[in-house]
Amino acid sequence: MAERNEVVAVYSTGVIQGVALVTFPAASAIFSTPPYFRLSSTEYGGMFVPQAIMAIASSLMGAGLTGNLGIKRIYLLGLVANLLAMMFLVLSQFAMHNHALAYAILLIATTCMGIGFGLTVPAINTLAASLFPHNVDRAVLILNALLGVGTALAPVFVAIFVGLGIWWGLPVLVGALAALLLLFSLRLPLGETERSSAAEAEKDGTKLPARFWVFAAFALLYGICETMNGNWGSLYMKKLGATTTVASIALTMFWGTVTAGRIFFAAIEKWFPERRTCEVLPFVVAGAFVAISLIPTGNPYLGILAFALAGLGCSALLPLTVSFAEEEFTTITASVAGGLIAFYQRGYGIAAFGVGPLQSRARLEFNTIYAGTAIFALVMCVLSFGLIRPVAAAARYQE
Repeated sequence: MAERNEVVAVYSTGVIQGVALVTFPAASAIFSTPPYFRLSSTEYGGMFVPQAIMAIASSLMGAGLTGNLGIKRIYLLGLVANLLAMMFLVLSQFAMHNHALAYAILLIATTCMGIGFGLTVPAINTLAASLFPHNVDRAVLILNALLGVGTALAPVFVAIFVGLGIWWGLPVLVGALAALLLLFSLRLPLGETERSSAAEAEKDGTKLPARFWVFAAFALLYGICETMNGNWGSLYMKKLGATTTVASIALTMFWGTVTAGRIFFAAIEKWFPERRTCEVLPFVVAGAFVAISLIPTGNPYLGILAFALAGLGCSALLPLTVSFAEEEFTTITASVAGGLIAFYQRGYGIAAFGVGPLQSRARLEFNTIYAGTAIFALVMCVLSFGLIRPVAAAARYQE
């Protein structure tokens, strides 16, 4: 019974974390237009800088503290940080009349979100792998598919609450669910029985092997590619002449196909191995960026299809990167998961903040930036062939 409740807690956290993470970019229209926050592109991008910094720091710190505190405490602290992020986001609505104060509160909210994401995501990936040790790839893919369900739901919920005139309804809902999940998880063991052995293994294997950096580079580039779609897609659609509804549909389609792709590739693993999936999808991402850059102004409906293709390309890449690394470096799984999430967040930070200066200082248009991002996807194409170590070589490493 306890193990079943652990599965419910871990996989429910995936959904809630997904909604929480995308609540901020899904509400980009609220942050960037009157009568709300009226943030510039640079201010909007800068809002995610503390999130990326704290996600990197907390994921690395969480990996180091797992052996001492136990993965359960790391997981619970992540939920608390997510709850605080939603509370500060709700609080920001009362300061909209004071631009500087409202922006400061938003920065605090994204700081908390970075901590929550950086602690929670590596923890639940590690817990999912430990709950299903004989099928790690599928367990992690399904977990990230549920995280993707949350990311796909966030733009829908934002559109609903904005339509009702209560945009802050989503952070209230997410905060309430995070609080309930926190209470539900308090009495669960959540890996505590394996704490002492995990601490010893992590202490003996904290030095990351050279091959880890191949995975790290891939995760960083993936973070750039995903964030270009997830954080800037709606604003680009608005530049193309899309209504707020159409822009939300495009973002929903991106996250929706991210989710559908994860489920699909988990279902066909017997016929289409995960290795092939990881080698093919970066080419899809590169093609999607080229397609997005070529969308003509005044025809934003083509953007829905292009962002859907980008979501399919991104779908299984990050969870497979994490599961491949955890399977290869079995003695340092917490360090590996935390490290990869940290590099993913570095890519997130580069893309989240970098677009604003590229537009304001370098005077680059969105289509040029998207075309340039295809280069990062092409580098991922090359790196993908180095992610899977031959079985014999992996066995030698474990020995």
